[in-house]
Amino acid sequence: MSLVSHPASGLAVGDPDLLPLARGRLPSSADLAAAAAPLILSPAGWRKVFALPGSGDAGGEESRGEALSPADLVLAAAAALAFGEELRSRSGAADAALLVGIDTRPTGPAIADAMLRVFLGMGLRPRYLFVVAAPELMALAARSVSLPEGHEERAEGFCYVSASHNPVGYNGLKFGLGGGVLAAEESAPLIASYRALLADPATPGRVLGLMEAADRRDLARIYAECSAWKRRSVSAYTLFAREVITGLRELGAQETLLSRVAEGAAQRPIGVLAELNGSARCLSIDRDFLDGLGVIVRSVNDRPREFAHRIVPEGESLVPALAELERARAEDPAFELGYVPDCDGDRGNLVRFDEAAGRAFPVEAQEVFALACLAELAGLEARGFRGPRAVVVNDATSLRIEAIASAFGAEVFRAETGEANVVARAEEARAAGYEVRILGEGSNGGNITCPSRVRDPLATLGALLKLLLLRGEDGGEEGLFHAWLRLTGRLESYNSDFDLGDVVASLPSFATTSVFEPRALLAVATKDHAALKARYQAIFEREWDSRRAALGSRFGIASWEAYATLGISQTSVGSSGEDGPGFAAAGRGGLRILFRDAAGGARAFLWMRGSATEPVFRVMADVAGGLPADEEYLLDWHKAMVGAADRA
Repeated sequence: MSLVSHPASGLAVGDPDLLPLARGRLPSSADLAAAAAPLILSPAGWRKVFALPGSGDAGGEESRGEALSPADLVLAAAAALAFGEELRSRSGAADAALLVGIDTRPTGPAIADAMLRVFLGMGLRPRYLFVVAAPELMALAARSVSLPEGHEERAEGFCYVSASHNPVGYNGLKFGLGGGVLAAEESAPLIASYRALLADPATPGRVLGLMEAADRRDLARIYAECSAWKRRSVSAYTLFAREVITGLRELGAQETLLSRVAEGAAQRPIGVLAELNGSARCLSIDRDFLDGLGVIVRSVNDRPREFAHRIVPEGESLVPALAELERARAEDPAFELGYVPDCDGDRGNLVRFDEAAGRAFPVEAQEVFALACLAELAGLEARGFRGPRAVVVNDATSLRIEAIASAFGAEVFRAETGEANVVARAEEARAAGYEVRILGEGSNGGNITCPSRVRDPLATLGALLKLLLLRGEDGGEEGLFHAWLRLTGRLESYNSDFDLGDVVASLPSFATTSVFEPRALLAVATKDHAALKARYQAIFEREWDSRRAALGSRFGIASWEAYATLGISQTSVGSSGEDGPGFAAAGRGGLRILFRDAAGGARAFLWMRGSATEPVFRVMADVAGGLPADEEYLLDWHKAMVGAADRA
């Protein structure tokens, strides 16, 4: 055996001499079908539980086992074959190069090993980075695809092994051509090719033949070069992060703005707690980049794969960061906020220390996105930008974003939940002449800041640091928070010594369901979601007639409109007093019922959608100026109607 270890982490990369499949132990068609049955295939990623039981656990979604079954190895290998063929077809090069990376899940190396062997057997040229954060890999991919034909570092696409925020026993795949994941229309033919391979009884033998054809010396070289390619990704990501955070392409202009941020940090020291939870961000640029801005950084749980809590950075997962932030604050009053990323590091939710309360609080996912939008729109305002501007969000983002955007003269466009949908809708808006500085899935936390095509905690932190440190008191551009209060008619409340708590308190008041709390997750028996939504419509319209007066009295609601979000489009499917295509038109996409007051102002909405990456049906409610009891009332009503529709 010649097991290769990763020098920066000590984790096992793989053994080029150990073929993972054997001729006499290939899975049968029935085995492969059973392994593929739970696969979720969507533009947002391909996911399932891959982990076999590990030492001391019973297997399942929380298993930390590293091994894969033979059937799951074939699933991974077939995915490499499908994407490899797509890559060759798109690039026109039989030996196209691609980037491959993994997050810190224990099954990542085994999946990557199977795929790398297939890529090599096909004659492709994979470059393996081992553990790398998703935004870092995509920054290198964006740079690599822009290089001229024949350049030694050019790559045509990437494959990333990750299941994002799913539990540790899950794993999955994301594919891209350039700096972002495949759009829905690009992903559909790849998924169809993959399904065809899984249905072909010859596939296990075919992928094994490709693995056997791979030169093990080439695989050993690929494993040995992980660190070299990781250095390239660090360089590309650092340069890209500067452009993303400043919104400027010219290096000198970037340096001027970043220097202003650093000067602000020197005048008003600020500390950030990085609770990395064993994620891929443990090996990324976070500390060095923030250090360069003059930020005081404290990292905890920063050894890759040492998960201190569940992966999704919501709810109970933020409790350790709260305690660590309070501990850091007790030692240094500069510590004001912290962040917790998910496993692939493309999203990070925040915690903040509240001076008045004397303790730390989580910043809800919707608030994280709202703060980033406020900062970036205020940045455009401070620069004097006067062109058409827009924010693009998913259908489950709070109406708070419309309230913020309107203050800056920006429009809001909505797309179906799914990062690829939001990115594609933003590109459509840009083609129509809009400046789309920021976009994202407000319901899921984090943000995508132009020119990035993926969420990134550094972009979120950069937005907040600009908001807190660019105060306009140095005779330069107007301070960002100052601009926000001026445009919303509250300039008299401006305090030059404001902190993040003051900014949060200034946000439009909304009560919103977190899509990751148990109340937001339903188990529905109905497989046909169009039929479910058609039955829901009949129930809702009866309920509307009986509750209209109560809704008007409590919430000021006078009318409703229903919208279906499918991919990048949002379509009206009915309203009070008018017919439409009907709620069934939403199919497996999102359905949002928007409530308006007598003047036509948006007051609240109900939303539903079956997840494309998890076997759950999500619901939520959002209400302007509401208390938690108001959100609970609307959500309970919504859930009761969904339940009745499911049983009908």
